[in-house]
Amino acid sequence: MYAYIEGKVSEANPAFAVIDVNGVGYFINISVFTYSHLHLNENCKLYTHLVVREDAFMLFGFSSDQERQLFRYLISVSGVGANTARLILSAYSPDEISTAISLENVKLLESIKGIGAKSAQRIVIDLKDKLEKGSYILEEKYTMSHNTLFNDALTGLTSLGFNRKQAEKALDKAFTGIKDNNPESDFTVEELIREALKLL
Repeated sequence: MYAYIEGKVSEANPAFAVIDVNGVGYFINISVFTYSHLHLNENCKLYTHLVVREDAFMLFGFSSDQERQLFRYLISVSGVGANTARLILSAYSPDEISTAISLENVKLLESIKGIGAKSAQRIVIDLKDKLEKGSYILEEKYTMSHNTLFNDALTGLTSLGFNRKQAEKALDKAFTGIKDNNPESDFTVEELIREALKLL
């Protein structure tokens, strides 16, 4: 129903944010990870997911489309509801959760309050293949502007016929290499692709 909500942060805490869009305040449930990206009285863009229940409509918001996609994967697992998925994304970053699932790190998932051994195992079994077949979660080192840069470069490489997983790894190395050599420099999608191509 809503792809995203963009406006000024009028209220925020680790559980929810109120986003003012032209005088209308949207109450949006968020994770701690998303909360860390919000700043009071500043504009933001939250990617949203609407959960419809018999007794309520609940809007969940995420600082990146990657976090929203992981949230959607998590709630597709039997026994994992929206609030549990938000709790998981509050305990660890999307990258850490994605890595834990890919590496079958059940212990890390079990360490999250409310996630038992059976639920942790079910999450790994249900989502491991989905994450490996093209889903990607960006590490926290990428800023919001770099998320777009990374995504555009990844689209370019996959359009050229490169395997998505390999392209992600190459782009990650290319991004790190460019920033290590020129920490203050800005660079374009084309430059990032060119550097990644050298690694493929």
